[in-house]
Amino acid sequence: MHSNPLQLLHDIFGFESFRGVQKRVVERVLGGSHTLAVMPTGAGKSLCYQLPAVATEGCCVVVSPLIALMHDQLRSARALGIRAASLTSVDSDWRETQDRLLAGELDLLYVAPERASGEGFRALLERARICLFAIDEAHCVSEWGHDFRPDYRLLRPLLDRFAHIPRLALTATADAHTRRDILAQLGIPDDGLIISGFDRPNIRYAIQPRDGLKQQITHILAANPGPGIVYAPTRAAVEKLADSLGSGERRVLPYHAGLAAEVRAANQAAFMASEDMVMVATVAFGMGIDKPDVRFVVHAGLPKSIESYYQESGRAGRDGDPAVATLLWGAEDFVLARQRISEVEPVRQQSERARIAAMGALVETGGCRRAVLLRHFGENPPATCGNCDNCLTPPATIDATATAQKLLSA
Repeated sequence: MHSNPLQLLHDIFGFESFRGVQKRVVERVLGGSHTLAVMPTGAGKSLCYQLPAVATEGCCVVVSPLIALMHDQLRSARALGIRAASLTSVDSDWRETQDRLLAGELDLLYVAPERASGEGFRALLERARICLFAIDEAHCVSEWGHDFRPDYRLLRPLLDRFAHIPRLALTATADAHTRRDILAQLGIPDDGLIISGFDRPNIRYAIQPRDGLKQQITHILAANPGPGIVYAPTRAAVEKLADSLGSGERRVLPYHAGLAAEVRAANQAAFMASEDMVMVATVAFGMGIDKPDVRFVVHAGLPKSIESYYQESGRAGRDGDPAVATLLWGAEDFVLARQRISEVEPVRQQSERARIAAMGALVETGGCRRAVLLRHFGENPPATCGNCDNCLTPPATIDATATAQKLLSA
């Protein structure tokens, strides 16, 4: 090893001490043990593999689901002086990257799961010195997870071929069922599970029925200076909202997969540099983006699960300062969600129904929103938090309850 972890934490990352469960995770990884770390957005998951990568001889292979996410993490790592590269379909320097890997000149190598599971990649790694496998967004391996990716299921043969190399799975959002599945799918022992607390106390949660969407969001923008994200359910909705909100004083830009790559990149760069811009986007935007000063996140439609909502709303307030997460929903959201159940394979339909029911419980509760969220992840929170709409202004009646219950029991 190059140095002791605390010294590296200071010299490379600029921190005097570890946060939360970081120290436990790093110590397990450096000890050679397989680990699943469940840590909330903003808790510093990437440090848990970056630090071991520079502390140990060899390269850490990081499996990540999105090219945009990989390249954002790549920039962050290089800014710290970490020797990092990626092998993706848009990278042109494949030969150079492979040569650097084989020469021992890389600390981190980012790859997509479909590439990591290929025989050619395994053969390449057998010629290199590997110190760690990090599986980011590990909930993607589970059919019970909210974002199942079949390619993640193909990683096990790679991991088993290098059984002596520690593996670290990371996720911000996994309930108890999903956690058990991740452990089984990736061959991690039960005692390798490390869970951080899920509470984000600086985020104020508010949930309202949609009633004049543009006016509602305009009011939120007026009340919340600073950068913000508005999530819309479709590309068309993104464009429509961006156009209508863009007529105000704040700069508003769209982001979705239908835009040209250079437009997406330019809009993302503008958002990262801005102190008060609003990005209207589909939910893919924000994954892995390291902008700590996002002051508000608005959902203009129902998220597909509590896990999704927790992850997406958690992109606000990563600096620890006060932030707001507002969900605007309509009865038609539940109708559409139930209709989509028939589109998924039968083995997943029961879990999809459970997700809709959990979202229904969150939007219709007259109690603490935070308590509902935290109980979903297996915690035992106080009955009130003092920082959600229902705790700050207890509702006399919940007009949406009867409608939501009918939809959920239909």
